[in-house]
Amino acid sequence: MQMGYGLSLSQTQKLVMTPELRQAITILQLSAMELDEYIEQELLENPLLDLNEDIPRNDDIIDKLNQKDSDTIDWEEYFQDCSDLDFLRFPLEKREEELGFENYVSSTPSLQEHLMMQLHLCSISRTEFKIGEFLIGNIDKRGYLTISTAEASKLLKVPEQEVEKVLKLIQTFEPSGIGARNLIECLLIQVEQRNINMPKIKELITNHLKDLAEARYSRIAEALNISLSEVQRLKDVILTLDPKPGRNFSSANDIQYVTPDAIIEKVGNDYVVIMNDSISPRLSINSYYRSLLNSENRESSISKFLSQRLDSALWLIKSIEQRRITLNKVISTIVEVQRDFLDYGITYLKPLTMRQIADRVGIHESTVSRAISGKYVQTPRGVFELKFFFKNGLDNTNGSSTSSESIKKMIKEMVGNEDPYNPLSDQKIADDLKKKGIIISRRTVAKYREETGIPSSAKRKRY
Repeated sequence: MQMGYGLSLSQTQKLVMTPELRQAITILQLSAMELDEYIEQELLENPLLDLNEDIPRNDDIIDKLNQKDSDTIDWEEYFQDCSDLDFLRFPLEKREEELGFENYVSSTPSLQEHLMMQLHLCSISRTEFKIGEFLIGNIDKRGYLTISTAEASKLLKVPEQEVEKVLKLIQTFEPSGIGARNLIECLLIQVEQRNINMPKIKELITNHLKDLAEARYSRIAEALNISLSEVQRLKDVILTLDPKPGRNFSSANDIQYVTPDAIIEKVGNDYVVIMNDSISPRLSINSYYRSLLNSENRESSISKFLSQRLDSALWLIKSIEQRRITLNKVISTIVEVQRDFLDYGITYLKPLTMRQIADRVGIHESTVSRAISGKYVQTPRGVFELKFFFKNGLDNTNGSSTSSESIKKMIKEMVGNEDPYNPLSDQKIADDLKKKGIIISRRTVAKYREETGIPSSAKRKRY
């Protein structure tokens, strides 16, 4: 076969990932708080960007949305020049409510501060105070001591007996069980401080805690020479003890607040989606640089620099607006599909996939995935992550389907109403659900039960 060279033309299609497209994808994935940080960074880097503070704010729109008679609302007055129902910036906060004095506390004391306050009230020597201060500093958020007395003695250069003495003092502080080195010691401290004088309870905690967790009541009863009902009674008392006494003193820095990206308000018989634009500022082009760009020679270095910055600013504004419109369309479509959930509760949550939303909105499935990533919505039923509405489901005998969250709620209700002396097995729950028309296997029931945090029937059984 003879080979040769030649020229030919052909048309092909390929995706080009431009910087602008990459920026738009990044902005779409950002939550409300992350978008605010992103905008602040862009304001520092681009001099042509400016905050638009002239956009009117309608402080009474939330109250008007909650009016019973929706026909009295002049919607055109609010949305006459808008592409969708949330162009204006609506405040997240509602009417101010009366606050108690607890709301004005600057900060709550940490676990270490609470323990140090009690240590200051003790009549001890300076050396013992320093030991106590060191031990309190080595207590973790759960309330457990993370260092041994031997290590503390070596570091502080004091006798180990003195460290043990101060540790015993700290273990008498509130909350009960603080300063323990393991779970068994934590529970025994609480038994002592609460004056629980039940026979065999200390032996049960010391030697059979694992068997108790695995519901091996017969083995415990045989080892302690007591009845099964007595084992059950001891277990009920142990369940009143706190295995993590320090968890109520978490640091304020650990608290993470959720800011919803949209608010769903019920107006009459309809639901309206209002985008929460109160956090992210509105951007505009700085008027000074705009006039400077018009007056400068187009071939000058200043004009070229400003033109580049202008293109970047305009694309950023467009990307933010496109993110808002896309997110509004996705949430509005979710509201249409999950209308029964908003009206009646989680039992009516429908199975939903990203493909279904993408087909309804007319966008790609990956765009839906980016749009709902890390975003929350405030509904009359509470604040939910957008991913909450995308649940798999099981087929029903009537041809419809039921979401996994609805089935979990059914299982939880069935377990809550069961006879504790004869709990429902996974197979029995599966059979009862099949009677309701839900096609489900025993293994699926066990999976949903474990995800809900419900123990097995053997562990729920009472004697």
